[in-house]
Amino acid sequence: MRCFFHLVNGREMILDDTGVDVVDFEMAATQARNAIDELRYANGGSRDDWSGWRLEIVGVEGRLLHSLDLEPALH
Repeated sequence: MRCFFHLVNGREMILDDTGVDVVDFEMAATQARNAIDELRYANGGSRDDWSGWRLEIVGVEGRLLHSLDLEPALH
């Protein structure tokens, strides 16, 4: 199964045109969480620059499989 990880906010999209091959959805979700961690690390751990952004896991046919906020909700 091939998945793509698009970064999206209300106004912009950064599309993943390469994608990754995964065995199942759980592996795709793990890859997505790892990508989010890498983005945060590259940004010095700051979440401010990614406020309002989400990472969308999209299948090869373009169907949205799952969406993860880059900034965790505050409780």
